[in-house]
Parts: sequence; C-alpha cells; structure tokens
Amino acid sequence: MSWTRGCLAALAVCALLGSVAGCGDGEAQERGTGVSASPVGNLLDATDERGRHYREIDETGAPEIGIEVQPDADGGWDIRLTVRGFRFSPAGVKPVAVAGRGTAVLSLDGRVLTRLRTTEYHLPGRLVPRGTHRLTARLYADDHTVWAVDGEPVESTADITESEPEPTPAASRSGSVRGATVSGGAPPARTEGRTRTGRSSHSARKAS
Repeated sequence: MSWTRGCLAALAVCALLGSVAGCGDGEAQERGTGVSASPVGNLLDATDERGRHYREIDETGAPEIGIEVQPDADGGWDIRLTVRGFRFSPAGVKPVAVAGRGTAVLSLDGRVLTRLRTTEYHLPGRLVPRGTHRLTARLYADDHTVWAVDGEPVESTADITESEPEPTPAASRSGSVRGATVSGGAPPARTEGRTRTGRSSHSARKAS
C-alpha cells in the first residue's frame, strides 16, 4: 500500500508540473499575439513626429497612396485619396498590424488634421492661413505604426497656396490665386507616391 500511495503521489506531482508548463506556454502564446510581436514587417527605430515607430515592409506588394486637392467655391479644399493594395479599417478594430490595412493620417505643415478611414475629406478654409503649405497623407497600421518602405513612410504630399486679392488694378483683373502645386510633371492637383520623396502636386484656381 505504501508503494501505491508513493506512486500516486509521484503521478500527481508530474501532472501538476505538466499543468504549470502548459500555462506558461499559453502565456507565451498570448504575449506572442501582442502588437510588438506582430509578424507583419519589422519595427524600426525611426518614428514620426508623434513618436510612432515605422513598420518596414517589402516594396513588393506594399500599399501606395495618392492625393488630389481641389479648391472649392466656399473657400475650402476638397481632398481625395487614392490607394492601391490598401483597405481602410473601420473604427473599433483590434490594435494589431495587418498587412494592407489601416488608416491615413492627414496633416498640414506637420500638424495633424485628422485620421481618415475613407478616401474623401473637406478641409475648411479657416484652417489654411495665407501662404503656401504642405499637405501630407500618410498610411498607418491599426496599431498606429507607420507603414514604411526602404526606411521611408508610405505617404503622398501636395502643396496648397492660399492668397488674398491685392488692391491693385492687376489684381482686380486676375483675382486671387488659390491652389495646390504640381511638380515633377504630375497632372494638376494630383500626386501619387509611396514615400516622402515621391511627386508632389500644385494646381491653381483664379477667383472671380
């Protein structure tokens, strides 16, 4: 009987140890599902202006974004984004990076305007003071890391200019000019690029 009790005790200890080991493996698996351990790309030391790390991915299959800006009749700006290989995530998704998904952050001169989950946005004229400004649309993953290729963020830019009429005969004939600059041979009011070094745009409109 003593041998039997000893054997049962040994079996109970083995079962307990196995249970503890199993729990440890489960915790490791849970940690493995955290954002920092996401299998999508590699986190870089580089960050954006708000400290969000870049998430480096291969150029093959990487998302792309373009931006189109047009001045409207009410003194504001109509903005339209075009994306390829990318889907906008709805609100409330888990904060985990998923390939080809996320949001676009729109900023003016480095100041964040809004986070977009759609391709269209109206920029009120009151937010754009007189002068030329840089409008940037940048793609982010759902964990708020920045999609990046070759160490550069996946983004597109456009320069917009807000001018007021001058009290001169020439100004009365031509009016003020408002627009978004196009450079690098791109068509007016539109730019498509993947990184910060991509094309930028600038179109113009004459006010009556």
